[in-house]
Amino acid sequence: MSDDVIWHCIRHNHCSFMAKITTGIFCRNPYNVTGICNRSSCPLANSRYATIRDHDGIFYLYMKTAERAHLPNKLWERVKLPRNYEKAMEVINKHLEFWPKLLVHKIKQRLTKMTQYRIRMRKLQLKVREKVMTMPRKETQRHIRRMDKAEKAAQLEKNIESELKERLRKGVYGDIYNYPFKEFDTILDMEKDDVAPPEEEEDEVEYVEGDDIEMDDMEDMEDFESIPDGDSDEDLSDEPVVKKPKGSGSDLRSNIGRKSKKVITEVERDETDTRQRKRM
Repeated sequence: MSDDVIWHCIRHNHCSFMAKITTGIFCRNPYNVTGICNRSSCPLANSRYATIRDHDGIFYLYMKTAERAHLPNKLWERVKLPRNYEKAMEVINKHLEFWPKLLVHKIKQRLTKMTQYRIRMRKLQLKVREKVMTMPRKETQRHIRRMDKAEKAAQLEKNIESELKERLRKGVYGDIYNYPFKEFDTILDMEKDDVAPPEEEEDEVEYVEGDDIEMDDMEDMEDFESIPDGDSDEDLSDEPVVKKPKGSGSDLRSNIGRKSKKVITEVERDETDTRQRKRM
């Protein structure tokens, strides 16, 4: 089929690669050199055509000739271009030596533009930038619900664990238990922490001043101890009063350097109205 017929059908009827916008008519075909929909740039309406394509950062020169039009699987001839810009230009000049000058010029412009954006891509990869990520609303809500369920489940497990520990302390299930070793060691450590042995207090030695108690008060206390109770008043009335000797050893030692004093103790009784006097 002639190239003019193909272009007439594409231009005036329908083309799936055509994109019409307010600024112009563009072509979405990946083999288009300029990206503009016109007669010289259309890869479908030209039996002799060439372009450059990028595959994972590697540039390839694609060439189509009329001799291979009857072989669709071998329609395009691909040549790998070197990464050096000048060497890539030499390869283009070598393979497109007898091609139309306008098409060769467009291919060289495309190579220049692709080399520039490849350099710009490398610079952006080396630069550290913040990555903006979208958070879907439904996924966020689903995650929040799962977190709430997990929290409730964890609270339930804590309640069950505390209840089992309480039953273990009370001995509800007897003396034989089949514990996992890890949990058993954890319980033992917790019990050791709860019931910690009290620290032994060291014996503190203190020196305290003695009480100043006069010997007279001590003697009065001894006299009161010698007085019998009220129940045995009748028996005491018949018994004679015994006087202490004046020269006892303990009294002499305690009364050294003191003046002699006489203490009179009187005891009144309602029944007999008798008085006992004791002199020292």
